[in-house]
Amino acid sequence: FHITKYPTIKFVQNGVLAKKEYRGQRSADSFLEFVKEHVQDPVTEFTDLSQLKTLDEKKRHLIGYFSSPEGADYENFKKVSLALKEDCLFRAGFGSQFDNMRPPGQNIVAFRPSKARDSESDQTFTGSLADYDQFSAWAVEKCSPMVREITFENAEELTEEGLPFLILFHGPDDTESIKEYNDLVSRELISEKASVNFLTADGVKFAHPLHHLGKSKEDLPLIAIDSFRHMYLFPKFEDIKIPGRVKEFLQGLYSGKLHREFHYGPDQAEEKKEIEDKSEDNKEEVKTDNAAEEGQHIPRTDDEQPEKADEKPKKSTDPPESQFVHLGPSKNRYTILRDEF
Repeated sequence: FHITKYPTIKFVQNGVLAKKEYRGQRSADSFLEFVKEHVQDPVTEFTDLSQLKTLDEKKRHLIGYFSSPEGADYENFKKVSLALKEDCLFRAGFGSQFDNMRPPGQNIVAFRPSKARDSESDQTFTGSLADYDQFSAWAVEKCSPMVREITFENAEELTEEGLPFLILFHGPDDTESIKEYNDLVSRELISEKASVNFLTADGVKFAHPLHHLGKSKEDLPLIAIDSFRHMYLFPKFEDIKIPGRVKEFLQGLYSGKLHREFHYGPDQAEEKKEIEDKSEDNKEEVKTDNAAEEGQHIPRTDDEQPEKADEKPKKSTDPPESQFVHLGPSKNRYTILRDEF
């Protein structure tokens, strides 16, 4: 059950463990309200195809076309809906009026991605709906995206997963940068999914972390890492279009390079490149960095080469402190030192 703190309240329905634990108030009324909410059927029936034109484009949907609500196909659809109702909205249509949407004698389920967040098109499950494990695995893949939105409601559980955040901060109405970020993750960063959480955040709602990065809503969109110790800003959002640039940024977190360069400036190879790229009218600035071109070692500590450290003085502060770590489980709320019940 992956219990990491006390008290932890899990929810199991029809033998299926819910993906999210209970995080509401610990009162009888709140428990009752939670149970009432979760015993409701998560599948909404539609009777006309026109109803599918008004689906929320910010949500992901699984849409089933069934001959009837009887049989193993729909039972498995309903069972999966109980497990994934937090991630997808489930719709089902029954009867002959939907015969043109499915092959004769066959039920089908289609996935409709969030049109506001994803560039991918609708997809149909091609396996057997009667095979629960096969259908469930497909549904989990579709309904559990690589990139998730962080809110004040889910920040605690995302923080509790323990992985650093790579966050796109965007404007409330900006969908293009979200799609670009999703495409980037799918194209270049899938190999990093076990090491980092890919998130998007409303930059107006999360203005406080932006402030600690020295940014505001006028600077959106922007990308940053929160390692739960410090925050690091990706230099230029437009550079996500340069292949490998964001992955290199992540590698800098793993190796400690981002923290090191915050204090001492770019590593030697990168510093040389900066010098070579300077225009002729900046020659005086280039001269101050000639030591790097002459092969001298760029120090990682002040003791190794004091005179170089004088040219590039060590900053007096660390990188901005993590702000999202404060949204993790509170020690005042979860403890084994007192009996809440």
